[in-house]
Amino acid sequence: MKKLLLIAAFAVFGFANVNAQDIKLGAKVGMNFASIYGDTPANLDPITSIVNFGVVGEIPINEKFSFQPELMYSIQGFSINDTSLTLNYFNIPLMGKYYLTKKLSVEAGPQVGFLLSAKNDGPDVTDNFKTLDLGVNVGLGYKLNNGINFGLRYNLGLSNINDVSGSSDKFRNSTLQLSVGYFFL
Repeated sequence: MKKLLLIAAFAVFGFANVNAQDIKLGAKVGMNFASIYGDTPANLDPITSIVNFGVVGEIPINEKFSFQPELMYSIQGFSINDTSLTLNYFNIPLMGKYYLTKKLSVEAGPQVGFLLSAKNDGPDVTDNFKTLDLGVNVGLGYKLNNGINFGLRYNLGLSNINDVSGSSDKFRNSTLQLSVGYFFL
């Protein structure tokens, strides 16, 4: 409990020093290369989706560190025997960023995903998947002085998303993301 209070106090005092003019808001869009891992068949293929978009904030902690919360819509899934299964998520990544240079950063942080729907080449199969997905992200970012930024990120799912009754198979999301964004504030 003492550790939790210490972390909360550090966060409050750290964010208290942030000037509101330093906070950046923006949007980003990208491409996903998604699949699953775990108890999967050998003939599983990734899917590519050009749907990964949302809003982004960046809150500087100091010259080298920033906190970047995001609200993202993401199409993930996999393909098996030429049949695509698409999983539509509302994801909330909470990224910590460390700037190696003024423009280049490494990032890492947890992600919470909420399943919106799942389709198997048309039919709704949402009931076969759990509604909550927990994962961890790692990546690289590069931003230009004009507000345009680029990102490469990998999401490793930590929670079993399989909810088929009677099945003991464990599936976890695995998604590589490329994105481009713009900080407008």
